[in-house]
Amino acid sequence: MSASDVPGRRDGTGSLARGWTTWRRWRKGRPFWGGLAAVVAGTEICALPLAPMKVMLEQGIAGIPSVLMGIVMIVMGLTAWFAPQYRSLAGILTVLIATAALVMSNLGGFLFGTLVGIVGGAMIFAWQPVTTEEA
Repeated sequence: MSASDVPGRRDGTGSLARGWTTWRRWRKGRPFWGGLAAVVAGTEICALPLAPMKVMLEQGIAGIPSVLMGIVMIVMGLTAWFAPQYRSLAGILTVLIATAALVMSNLGGFLFGTLVGIVGGAMIFAWQPVTTEEA
């Protein structure tokens, strides 16, 4: 069943098609993929210190900065989504925290969190809004 098969619609736009169009417009109006990468990296960095002790041989006091850095990276990713005007600050802070996590937090989530965080922060920082040309 396609959007044009929805009963009562003659113009071919069903609620699913309108929802998909709205989602695409929202996603393209902000640094979505960079924010997603920052949220994934922050989740990885934040979740590893909470793993069982069999996974993490020695935790010590290193768990507190790990959780805090992960939370800040998640907040920066959400900031890129919901307040794209702060993309420069969010991108720079994401890269700095991901780099600091390499040293302070279990090799930055076993290198995965650091690498994804650096790429995500760079994508957030590099994103530019699309401007329409006036005729």
